[in-house]
Amino acid sequence: MTIESSANSQSQIVQSRLKVAVLMGGIGEERDVSIQSGTCVAQALEQAGFNVITSDIAPDNMDILEDGGIDVFFIALHGKFGEDGRLQQILEDKSLLYTGSGPAASRLAFDKIAAKKAFTDAGVITPKAIIFDQQTNTKELPKELPLLGEKFVVKPIRQGSTVGVTIVDEPGSAVADARQCLRNFGDCMIEEYIDGREITVGILGNSPLPIIEIKTKTGFYDYEAKYIDEQTQYLFDTIDEETLAEKIAAAALDCFNTLGCRHFARADFILSKNRLPYVLEINTIPGFTSHSLLPMAAAKTGLSMSDLCTKIIEAAYSSLANSRT
Repeated sequence: MTIESSANSQSQIVQSRLKVAVLMGGIGEERDVSIQSGTCVAQALEQAGFNVITSDIAPDNMDILEDGGIDVFFIALHGKFGEDGRLQQILEDKSLLYTGSGPAASRLAFDKIAAKKAFTDAGVITPKAIIFDQQTNTKELPKELPLLGEKFVVKPIRQGSTVGVTIVDEPGSAVADARQCLRNFGDCMIEEYIDGREITVGILGNSPLPIIEIKTKTGFYDYEAKYIDEQTQYLFDTIDEETLAEKIAAAALDCFNTLGCRHFARADFILSKNRLPYVLEINTIPGFTSHSLLPMAAAKTGLSMSDLCTKIIEAAYSSLANSRT
């Protein structure tokens, strides 16, 4: 069904047996995680009563988009092609209804440097960073890096799931890791290391979900800690000051709105030792796996995975209704 179709009420959406295509897989380093997310989403939507099909989509395999019987596309891709605005633009060009942020917001959120500039312009604190690309004058870096502090985070500018991220404690190592990151993933950045607590805030609709604090055995929430390690702890109610919790939630919502996101997302922060929330990034398509934070936060409010996915479908139809008024 194209986006010219009429909006449905919540009860109609569930009862009308809408046909939902869950898009997963893709071409990036996060492909395996995307397949896990998509499988979980498909199961949840089936339990909610939707007519669900799945598709392992890629730039050279988009036949699913020509199926005129599909009412809405649920995007469960992470990283390149699925989260960087390209797939969203294709869906827009075909006038197809889909979940999640639009092309512009997706592109902006996926580019960590562009997102940082937007956050800074909006008055949200974010760690300082230096771009490392093919034009970088490495001879000047020894002068510039101390301005970031004594410890550094090297990360790709356009990547997710902490793929390619390293933490180092001296400038020479930062430059060496940045060179390797550039070779493997393209443009990267050397970011100021903020010593503090890792926290995350999910957004559903236009409301923040409960704050989650993440504790890992290594102190670094990397790919293994996210998807493999069973010892990673996810803690609620650890922000003991109500005003601070409200400040963090408000900052998450500010980031969401600043980038022009919609339907759902997740904002990741470091809460510094002096209790300042530094935003790291906005994930426009966060994980939907058994280890994932958005479903975990939704569950804290009483929403099952089926409830969460249904609300995201409802949000897509709500956007459609708003676009027609």
